[in-house]
Order: sequence, then C-alpha cells, then structure tokens
Amino acid sequence: MTDELASGSSREPRGDGDVELLALIDRLADLLERSDLTELEVESGGTGLILRKPVLAASPASTVPGAAAAAGVESPVTGEPSAVGRDPAVTARPSIKAPLTGIFYASPAPGTGPYVQAGGEVAVGQVIGLIEAMKLFNEIKSDLAGRVVRVVAESGALVKAKQPLIEVDPL
Repeated sequence: MTDELASGSSREPRGDGDVELLALIDRLADLLERSDLTELEVESGGTGLILRKPVLAASPASTVPGAAAAAGVESPVTGEPSAVGRDPAVTARPSIKAPLTGIFYASPAPGTGPYVQAGGEVAVGQVIGLIEAMKLFNEIKSDLAGRVVRVVAESGALVKAKQPLIEVDPL
C-alpha cells in the first residue's frame, strides 16, 4: 500500500479506467441479482471485491418457509412481522432506487439534518440524498410522492445501482 493510500488522502480519478471499473461492478451486480447465488467474490492481482445480496429475514426461523410468519416472528431489521410465507407483491413497498453505484449521503453536509426522514413526506423531484461516484456528488431526486416509511441506505455506505434508498407509501 502506498503512503498516499495509507494516509487516507484521496486520488483523482484516472479517467476511463475508473469508469470501466464502475461499469464492471454494475455488470457483476446485475449478474448476481439474476442468479441464484447470494454472494459473488472476484479477485484479480491484489484486489478483491465481494458482492452480496441483501438478507431480508435473518432469523433462524426464517429458514423454514412459513415458519416465521406462522410463529409471528418479527424481522430483526424492521421490527415488523416477517414477510416469510407471504405474497411478495403484497409486502413490497414502492421505493426510490439508486440510479448509479457510489457512496450514499443522506444529508448535504456533515452535521446537517438529512434530506428526508421516516414519517416525513417526499415530493416528485425532491432531493432525497447524494451519491458520490468518481469524486462527483450526484443529487438523487425522488421519482415518487408519498410518506417516507423507511430510509433503507445508511449514510456513508456503498450502494449499488438499482438498490432501494428509501421506501415510500404513496399518498
């Protein structure tokens, strides 16, 4: 590791190589999403990348279809009854998805309030967050109007293209 990387200082994008790398990551994420795999690990030289599908119900009871729902087990993530054994079309909420892969930021600057919060309302065209990709901050605008049920993405976390950022109940 170079001193520059070890010290935490950032480098400028190298151009087409960075664009190609982000495109490759998006293609690998699409491949993972279309497959039955839950994890994809790629290594080249000294660089490695692990992509994982999100785990929706992590409780042991959820490994038996219908057992968690029948037992009234709550999701460890949301505290709501588990969706196991239910029709996904009924439990799926509309969500605003990331248009690109990058680092998600829920507020305009450190120490400031978030663009949106659970319980608040969001309008079409309203900024809901920022995604940093290749040292550029991209405003992410809502394509839905409604009440914010849950902010899915954590501020400062890597999000991939098409990943839900916030869930919305339409008004």
